[in-house]
This record gives sequence, structure tokens and C-alpha cells, in this order.
Amino acid sequence: MASPAGQAGWHTGHVTGQDTTIEAYLSEAPEVTRFWQALGLPGLIDVHVHFMPANVLAKVWAYFDAGKESAGQPWPIRYRLPESERLALLRAFGVRTFGALSYPHKPGMAAWLNSWSAEFAARTPDAVHSATFYPEPAAAGYVAEAIAAGARLFKAHVQVGAYDPRDPALDPVWGMLADARIPVVVHCGSGPSPGRFTGPGPIGAVLARHPGLVAVIAHLGAPEYADFLDLAGRYPDVHLDTTMVFTDYFDQIAAFPPALRPRLADLAGQIVLGSDFPNVPYPYLRQLRGLERLGLGDDWLRGVCYRNPARLLGR
Repeated sequence: MASPAGQAGWHTGHVTGQDTTIEAYLSEAPEVTRFWQALGLPGLIDVHVHFMPANVLAKVWAYFDAGKESAGQPWPIRYRLPESERLALLRAFGVRTFGALSYPHKPGMAAWLNSWSAEFAARTPDAVHSATFYPEPAAAGYVAEAIAAGARLFKAHVQVGAYDPRDPALDPVWGMLADARIPVVVHCGSGPSPGRFTGPGPIGAVLARHPGLVAVIAHLGAPEYADFLDLAGRYPDVHLDTTMVFTDYFDQIAAFPPALRPRLADLAGQIVLGSDFPNVPYPYLRQLRGLERLGLGDDWLRGVCYRNPARLLGR
């Protein structure tokens, strides 16, 4: 697959050759604001945003820098800013509520991440108190503790964690989340890079066992879009987030088939805005313009960008 960075007309917009500060990106805010104001919205709600401890985020960025997430293709992190500046930028964009997702890649990490996330939520009122888990004997215990502490959004990264979501250690976790009606953003599609347990089969088995699970399929399930749309059609509590889909960058990795666009309209109430901020290689507005270009109408956009995630997150 050719690198999109080498194609005519493709660019990330990333500021290079200097120490980038928030001032380099605040100029993007007026256009983002115009987008949601034109829809008559009070702002945006983004379910797929990442905040995590600085040392963990640095390792995530190094992973992207090495091209491990995109089969060696360039993936420059656009918003490589200190935490306070990333928060200020989201607020300047008019993102009123956002997930603060983190995820472990090995045993023994999740409980510590959950502790950090609880502290972050306590000092960041516009962030949804988020948590995570990993298939390990302690999972049910620390997930129950996170729920009791107020966690209202979870993240499961099947690809990075390289685990089977059907692992018996996770069965009580899925059950608790289903019973509590707490959404869980699940990266289980095989894009940008496939994993041993990605694809609709493993998570489909989890949903068959826990049909009330409020699962949010990250990246619309790319590239298995049709299969994950089928799951959303079968299970009304399954949602799909828009993260990176419909952008020129992601089109080079896993373009959404135009023939499936009517199904996005059919499932209008189950599609929610996600961006992957700050770990994107292009301006935030590009995600919004990609949704606009679908031509599904202003009311569809209002649902995706605000109403649906507001209902999902209880905001």
C-alpha cells in the first residue's frame, strides 16, 4: 500500500521543524466552532479522546512514530502538547464532554491506569470518568471498584492488548458493564492493523452472551464495516464511533464503502462522534468535514455530534 504522505494533495498539516505550542493550533478553533454553530448545537461531544499518564502517552506516541500502528506508514501525532494545552485546545474547539480513554497492553497495568483516570476526572469536570481492564484474575475486582468510584465509560483495546475478549476472566466484567449500562469503547476491528482476536467474531460471541452490553465499536469497526453494522442492527445497544473514518488519511488504510452509507442513516441513533484526539495526523476539523461530506443531512450530524453521545454518556 502506498504511503498517503507521498500522494499528491495529501498532507497532515503537522507543524514541523519547531517546538510546537498551542498557539500553532488555536487558529483551527473558529472553523470547528462554525461547524457546530451552523447545526444549532451547543458544542460537540467526543467519546473517543485519549488522556493517560505522561509516561504511558509518551510510549503510545513512540509506537505511532515507529509506524507500528499503520504498517509503517507515517503517522505524525498532530497535537503533541502538554496535558493542560490539550485540554485548552479541546475546550477552544467547543468539545463540551469527552471520554478520557486509556488502555493497558499487559497484565498489572489496568488498576493503576484506573486510579490515574479517577484523579484526572476529579480535576477535569468535562471529562467522563473513564476506566479500562485486561484479562487477568483481578479484573472483576478492580472493574467493580472503578464502577463504585463513578466510572461511566470503559475502554477495551483488543488489538493492542492482543487478548481474546471471550477470555473467561472477562466474562464477569462484560456482565457487570451490561448490568450497569455503562458503555465500553471496544477497538475490535482489524484496522489500522489486524490482531489475532480482532474482527467481528470474538466480540460477536461476547454480545451473544451479553446482549445488553452497551458496546461502542471504535473506528466503525474498520475495515469490517458491514459486519459491525450488522451487529449494530442486531443489538440496539451497540453503537459505532466515527473515529478517523471518512478522513483522507484513513481512506488510504480502510476506506468506508459508499454502498454502505444508507446503513449509517438507518442506524442514525447508534452512530457517535469519535476523533482519537490527540493521536491524529491531521487537524480535528477534518473528522467533522468527513462526516459532513457523507450528505446524510444536518439532523443526522446533530445526532452524531451531540445528541447520541449525550444520551450514551448520560450528559
